[in-house]
Amino acid sequence: MPSAEMTPASTHEPEPVRRTTAEPVQPTREDEVAAAGSELIGGPLGRRALLGTSWWTPVRVVALVAIGMFALGLVQKAPCYDGAWFFGASSQYTHACYSDIPHLYQGRGFADHLVPYFDRLSGDMDYLEYPVLTGVFMEVASWLTPHSGSIQHQEQWYWFVNAGLLMVCAAVIAVCVARTQRRRPWDGLLVALAPAFALTATINWDLLAVALTAAAMLMWSRSRPAAFGVLLGLATAAKLYPLFLLAPLLVLCWRAGKWREFFQAVGGALGAWLVVNLPVMLFAFDGWSKFYRFSHDRGVDFGSFWLIWAQNSSHPPTTDFVNTVASVLVVLCFLGIGALTFTAPRRPRFAQLAFLMIAAFVLTNKVYSPQYVLWLVPLAVLARPKWRDFLIWQACEVAYFLGIWLYLAYTTSGDAHKGLPTHGYHWAIVLHLLGTLYLCAVVVRDILMPERDVVRRSGDDDPSGGVLDGAEDVFVLGAAAHPPRHAAHPDGPPVDWGRPEHVTPEGRSL
Repeated sequence: MPSAEMTPASTHEPEPVRRTTAEPVQPTREDEVAAAGSELIGGPLGRRALLGTSWWTPVRVVALVAIGMFALGLVQKAPCYDGAWFFGASSQYTHACYSDIPHLYQGRGFADHLVPYFDRLSGDMDYLEYPVLTGVFMEVASWLTPHSGSIQHQEQWYWFVNAGLLMVCAAVIAVCVARTQRRRPWDGLLVALAPAFALTATINWDLLAVALTAAAMLMWSRSRPAAFGVLLGLATAAKLYPLFLLAPLLVLCWRAGKWREFFQAVGGALGAWLVVNLPVMLFAFDGWSKFYRFSHDRGVDFGSFWLIWAQNSSHPPTTDFVNTVASVLVVLCFLGIGALTFTAPRRPRFAQLAFLMIAAFVLTNKVYSPQYVLWLVPLAVLARPKWRDFLIWQACEVAYFLGIWLYLAYTTSGDAHKGLPTHGYHWAIVLHLLGTLYLCAVVVRDILMPERDVVRRSGDDDPSGGVLDGAEDVFVLGAAAHPPRHAAHPDGPPVDWGRPEHVTPEGRSL
């Protein structure tokens, strides 16, 4: 967007950081990739653009861009709702426009007005295999769908209704991320412009849980642990993964001594989860438990390193073996995150550990579906709002998005073999696993070397941390327990290097 003060087009070097505490962070003046990309719309923002006198506030811009990118994702699905979902199994893969939504309209009984969890389905799937709040979302979309005309017409309408509801979720996610770290609203553009986000948004119903999780992160950043817990409990009632955010919160609150806030969050999460689940659990236990039984019993599936092992072994791992080892790996990752938290020279930011925990879960899981990238995008933006690293990861995810559909096209096209053979798909899996591992590596580096953290280099401590932001440490281990003394006061008390007042605006320790 043009402004009165623009960086010359001949250079994209970020300007030195010089700001007051209240001044918003300008990515186009600090991030070389953002600065280069801004030349397409007139160059980096100038100071007059930050006065707040225009209707075009950062949050509004982020929301509109998110809706625009979501709409482009809908356009990308055009070949499917024009017929590929209904008349050709392989064409929905060759056009990379597959979605579970229209197929499950009839396959899970919504076309026949069956009540999820209470009414038994015909065929191999006896009950709906989704958590309760997601089932409610699916049922509400069914109520809004015209139950007239051909089944293809109804499935098409069901997808459109769900797409409209999911668009609202996408806008909520982008706005929550833009508002979570107060001085970094423009980071929400990373969510809004994420190509993998737009491509995978309507594959399934994951955006509901992601929106609730993003809202929970916003509440925690505003020091409202009970509201955080309620939203996290609702998110867990829609998808299992948000539950894992309590693990990094535990070790962070332990290091900072914030036990009261942690138990408020746990109590809110448990209460909200029970309010949603208990009625169904009591009156339709078999239907309610289907999600958990299905998650336990399903074999290795798309996107995971387990699938590569299974498809290249004469003795593939059994489901019980994978369940056990995957669980052990998640526990080991959590223990590693705990050790990192207690020994880091400065207490890690909540968003950093949240991203690492969810990434550990999806990397070790027996399935890493293409839409799981939606779980990681908001957390990745809060953990590492650096355009270069984010785009490297997104490129890997887009490559995998194309790879899985081309592989399915290959397996469903008969003797024609249109698409990507098995070994090519395995390379696509490796690429998207490496992309996620790369982002994990730079986040861990930021924790071990806080001067490299782009958020803290801007002068903040933990803007998504709420009560943890600027808090004193009460429990640390290793070198973190013995910080160096200030050179000017060798006999004085140890300096707490985790406190923001001991860091310059450029992020260098005093």
